Amino acid sequence: MRHLILCLALLSVAAGTALASPRDTKLGQRAERPAHVQLGVRPFFLVDDMSEGPLKQRLQQCGQRGQFSPREFSIGHRGAPMQFPEHTLESYTAAARMGAGIVECDVTFTKDKELVCRHAQNDLHTTTNILVTPLATKCIQPFVPATLDAHGKLITPATAECRASDITLAEFKTLRGKMDAFNAAARTPQEYLGGTASWRTDLYAGPSSGTLLTHAESIELFKRLGVKMTPELKSASVTMPFDGFTQEAYAQKMIDEYKRAGVPARNVWAQSFNIDDVLYWVRNEAAFGQQAVFLDDANTVADLPSYNDLVAYKSAGIQIVAPPIFALLNTDTAGKLVPSTYARDARNAGLGIITWTLERSGILADGNNGFYYQSFDSAIKSEGDMLRVLDVLAREVGVMGVFSDWPATTTFYANCAGLR
Repeated sequence: MRHLILCLALLSVAAGTALASPRDTKLGQRAERPAHVQLGVRPFFLVDDMSEGPLKQRLQQCGQRGQFSPREFSIGHRGAPMQFPEHTLESYTAAARMGAGIVECDVTFTKDKELVCRHAQNDLHTTTNILVTPLATKCIQPFVPATLDAHGKLITPATAECRASDITLAEFKTLRGKMDAFNAAARTPQEYLGGTASWRTDLYAGPSSGTLLTHAESIELFKRLGVKMTPELKSASVTMPFDGFTQEAYAQKMIDEYKRAGVPARNVWAQSFNIDDVLYWVRNEAAFGQQAVFLDDANTVADLPSYNDLVAYKSAGIQIVAPPIFALLNTDTAGKLVPSTYARDARNAGLGIITWTLERSGILADGNNGFYYQSFDSAIKSEGDMLRVLDVLAREVGVMGVFSDWPATTTFYANCAGLR
């Protein structure tokens, strides 16, 4: 079963999102608004895998339509990182081709305080090839090999830490993106670059791909692709202020790059897990603050904010919250998926809701699906249940959009459900 699902996912990529080598052309020359959405086979595999019922019948009928259009409900989480290295030209382009109406650039900064697209300031050792380049000497924690006993059993894992703030923008641009992973048993930097999950692939992470982008380049790319934008201001790994660069200046610089590029505020959903960032935008950039998104960092249901907390967010000027999927769903006594208390509280507080992240948990039929499914995992039996999750999020919770690591699925559902 696992082998079959992986093969189908790879066929979807081959059918719908193959890209030319970025070294053949200048950055972005081949990136343009997709004439047609290319879903590949994965959404249809998921429909076929569903239990029989009215939802499956409706989606099967919709699948015969033939043509689908981009939808803002479908948000490309770091691009399309189920198969493509995250936050790269190739990943972003794939997301747009799959009909993501909004695409995310996570924003951090380099040593010379230039904004770039990375999920974290300190992830270069797992998301790029830095450890096998001369820039490895600049990492705050150079590679340390794993130690194994005489039988090959792991005693201490390999470690490294490389930050965007360790290097200049010019140096950053020499790196290549890779799938976010590492090999804990690595004895060499080359071995450390491995570890990609079995349900993902390194097929699109070769030396001719993985093109890294600045934040400003991502804006220009997204304009050419015809998608809207949701940048996330990432927490710094360095102490702020950094060489005089304050948190407020960081938050402002991100917004300024959209203004400089002529992007209307209505096309931007600025995000942060730091409420002070969101309130800064609300107070100082009213047009952008209107759509600013407060990301919830709860790890368990017990960590979620109360109704009074949500009312306080609204009173402070926050209009949209974005919790992880588990915060929004639960099961009733019959085992049916239903909106959670948090979901009802957020709606009653007058807040819009976006959620994260679909198709980031591997093979669902294996059970024990972890973080994103913790509140309703007992109701998940097959890969097709992913579409039931989407249906409840859309119809009963009323979310504005869903982040996905493979946006073809959310695009397909949004088209079939008539969502914008």
